[in-house]
Amino acid sequence: MELSNTSYSGISIQVSLSGYSFKLTTSQEENSSGWLPAERIFTTPEFQRRYTEVNIALLTPKVALVPESFWNQENAREALSAVVNLSPEDVVEWVKVPSLASVLVFSNTIGETLSRVLAQTVLPASGTPARVLPEMYYMLLSLDSIAEYNKIVASWRDGWLHLVIAQGKSLLLANVYEAPDFTTAQYFLFLALKRLQLNPEVSTVFFRTPLAPEAELSMYRYFKSVVQL
Repeated sequence: MELSNTSYSGISIQVSLSGYSFKLTTSQEENSSGWLPAERIFTTPEFQRRYTEVNIALLTPKVALVPESFWNQENAREALSAVVNLSPEDVVEWVKVPSLASVLVFSNTIGETLSRVLAQTVLPASGTPARVLPEMYYMLLSLDSIAEYNKIVASWRDGWLHLVIAQGKSLLLANVYEAPDFTTAQYFLFLALKRLQLNPEVSTVFFRTPLAPEAELSMYRYFKSVVQL
């Protein structure tokens, strides 16, 4: 997988407990990897160069979206602990999501070190390591790039379904569900659509994580289209 000699080159990396995947973007093309095991990190040639932009997304289930009007930085830990179980050693961070007038509170403490190694290894042209942000953050950002009225964005890996649903400019759902297998992930996806009264037959589902062929085929049975972001 070679990058073209263009003025822009970006890399987006998704990290979970079992490994990682990445997508390369230049001014002319996009190329994606499948899901790779952690031990491949030091032999992946795409990680040995610098990029215009580097995004590193960690699939942490420890996230909570707070409207800016209710946001108080001093209560960040309290806001996150209200929706997820936190251990005393969990580090709590936050990042603004201006397009939704909200703040995403999160913890990257999920028992892995791969994301930190990648942040120190895959560098932008400036040489300053990219900040590791939650998968949920990039899912929320992706809403602006989806032209369809029903916007359904999902990521699934290592027992967690990350799901964002919006209609037009209105965010309807941003949640993480415990789903040990893809069948369970589908159950939560369809349950959310049913509660929101959205018809999958006239909707496209957008997956950010790589889908196995059988999982993609299963999605096509219910949705108008399945798109890999």
